[in-house]
Amino acid sequence: MMLSVLDLAESGARTTEDIFTGVSHPMPSGRVFGGQVLAQAISAAARTLPPERVPHSMHGYFLRPGDATKGITFSVDRIHDGRSFSTRRTQAYQEGVPIFSMIASFENEDPGIEHQAPMPEGVPDPDDLQGPDALAAHVHPLSRRALTDGPIELRYVASPIYDVVEGERTPRQAVWMRSRSPLPDDPAVHRAVLAYLSDLTIQESVLRAHGVPWATPGLKVASLDHAMWWHRFGRVDEWVLYTQESPSARAGRGLATGRIHSRDGRLLATVAQEIMIRVPGHR
Repeated sequence: MMLSVLDLAESGARTTEDIFTGVSHPMPSGRVFGGQVLAQAISAAARTLPPERVPHSMHGYFLRPGDATKGITFSVDRIHDGRSFSTRRTQAYQEGVPIFSMIASFENEDPGIEHQAPMPEGVPDPDDLQGPDALAAHVHPLSRRALTDGPIELRYVASPIYDVVEGERTPRQAVWMRSRSPLPDDPAVHRAVLAYLSDLTIQESVLRAHGVPWATPGLKVASLDHAMWWHRFGRVDEWVLYTQESPSARAGRGLATGRIHSRDGRLLATVAQEIMIRVPGHR
């Protein structure tokens, strides 16, 4: 399922832009999952570069909801190629209308100074947490699908917030994640899938702070923009820990930040996302 959406088809002719096309996962809502478009956009951009030039940052805006039943066209503009860095702009279209716009920077990784934020202490190991089948038995069928049928397996350090928010109302959470299926050894695939999962659950640090579950009648949430910085390579078919925090929410918007560590404690990526949020009864 994951590899099928990353298998982009390339247009035979190149003029001023490189053109790729892709498909979407079926979604209960009918809307394209934002993380899928992130992964496809970075994959399309990477296809215009040699494999040793890898993504280190991206900044994107979600412009319109996408239709998961229709194909997506990705247009890549080769903005700049330097000795160490390259810049690419990727626009995603459906039926000629843009749904996502991204600028990403790629680099040749060279030796240099190094430090990282440490992995949080005291986080339970994923093998000690409830698996998706145990959690899914107690949630709504649509929530159950997200837990059991998606290409990414999730294990919450605290309980999920699909139907109810249990425990303390806090603007932070931690979730273990990995691909349900083994992935090829190609590092570009793992970097793209890391972008895919970076859009999973990060919005919940905003919701959890106010005790708002996904099942709240009339709740409206939409991702506005997304930024990501790749720091180190890590396999995404092995467990990674995604710690998330919301520093602010106001004016119908919520900001969330996140860090993704490998199981052995290496900081793989940092993420930031702002969402639109409308909670009935809150003005």
